[in-house]
This record gives sequence, C-alpha cells and structure tokens, in this order.
Amino acid sequence: MRIMTLNLNGIRSATRKGFLDWLPGQEADLVCLQELKAQETDLTAAMRHPPGYVGHFHCAEKKGYSGVGIYTRSPPERVVVGLGIDEIDTEGRYLELVYPGLSVISVYLPSGSSGAHRQTAKFHFMERFFDHLARLVGSGMQVLLCGDWNIAHREIDLKNWRGNQKNSGFLPEERAWLSRVFDELGWVDVYRQLHPEATGEGYTWWSNRGQAWDKNVGWRIDYQIATPQLAASARAASIYKAERFSDHAALTIDYDWPLLWASSAAPVEAPVEAP
Repeated sequence: MRIMTLNLNGIRSATRKGFLDWLPGQEADLVCLQELKAQETDLTAAMRHPPGYVGHFHCAEKKGYSGVGIYTRSPPERVVVGLGIDEIDTEGRYLELVYPGLSVISVYLPSGSSGAHRQTAKFHFMERFFDHLARLVGSGMQVLLCGDWNIAHREIDLKNWRGNQKNSGFLPEERAWLSRVFDELGWVDVYRQLHPEATGEGYTWWSNRGQAWDKNVGWRIDYQIATPQLAASARAASIYKAERFSDHAALTIDYDWPLLWASSAAPVEAPVEAP
C-alpha cells in the first residue's frame, strides 16, 4: 500500500496551485492532510472527492486555522474524529480511519513558535497525546500516524540545528519527548528507518523567509510513524519537491502490507455534487 502525508498550508491555496490535479497520478491508497485552514462549508466537491477518493475531515472551530483530513480509496469500518479532549479537538488536530487490523491517522501537532502561550499549549498536547500513543501501541492493531509533528528529532533533521536549540520545534524537551515515543513506546520513524543517515534530502518544510527553499535550509518535521510490524514492511520513501503546493513537501512511503479492506469493499466512486 502507498501512503502519502502533506501539510497543505491551506487546502484552498494548495488547490489553486494544482494539488488536486497532481494527486491522482501519485497512486496513493490513503492521503493524510494537515493544516486545511478551512471550515466544512469551504470544502468544494472537488476538495471533498478528488477523482477516485472520498475525503474525511476534522476542521478547527476557528476560521482559517489548523484542521486535518484523509483521502481514501475505500470506506473505513469506523472514523474517529478527535481525541475526546475538548481544548485539543476544537483545533482539529486528529482524524483516524479504522480498517480491519489497521488504523491510519492524520495528526497535526501544535506549533509553539508564535509565543509562550502556544508553546504551553504544545506541551499540553504532547503530554495528553503520549498517553494516547501508549494506548494505540498496546491495542494490538497495526497503526500508522502521518502528519506534521512540528518537531525535528535529531541534529541531522534540520539545517541550522545549532542556531535553533532554543526555538520551538527543536527544544530539548520536545526532542526528548519524541525520543520517548520511539524508545519507550516502541513506535518507529519509518523514513529514518529507510534512510538512517539522510540529511538535506529528507527535509519536508522550509521557512518562507529569506531563501530557505532555494538554499535547502529546511527541517524534517513531517513523519510517518508506525507500529514495528507495519514499519518493517516499508520498502521505499520519497519526498516530492518538483512542484510546490505548500511550504511543506509530500512524504510518500510504500508498504508491503495487504490492504484487507480492498478485498471487501469496492473502489470509491466519488458522488456527484455541486461545487
């Protein structure tokens, strides 16, 4: 199966830049989206149902802010919207599609870069989310978490690591928390498993300031993080940089994992709606 994740920095903006036209050719089975910056009423028929897909969404209550989604080719058994924590769920940060033996999750961790109050909110999310991650890994399901975690884990995961040690996204507390996710809970950073020494070629986000994109002054903050058995089936990973739909790049990983849902459900036929 092929899984893609991409922070869109606005689904309407990405659509204007050609994202939906480009998407079908990537042949992904599921596509996890973050930072929709849209309400349900903003989503056109094309955004809800790209050719071959049906979209599920968890939008933030605040207009033009956050929000996650997943495009899928076949219907899930169950859709989980939010973590059940009001102050987190109002920001639209978690969406889970449950299939036989497999859950695929789109997650968008807060950024703390806009001020101390947002860094506090980020730490609060991390604390509550760690407990949820522990429950997921103990569930017996294979689970894949895709999204923008807003944390660069290691020094090789960003260009200017020395100058960012006091900045949100590379704080010692954030990095230590992510290490606990991997080492204590047993989750696997799938891209890093496939490319243990990758540096600049692994970046997925570039600041809009200066010439960050042109000079590849980037960060690797978009992940596919999986339970060990599923992670072991990963065969190839790619980061698409030929076109820019966002300030992030799409991360796609191919897994040698059976799509059990594909044998029991017909391929999605997108319903016809007025835009």
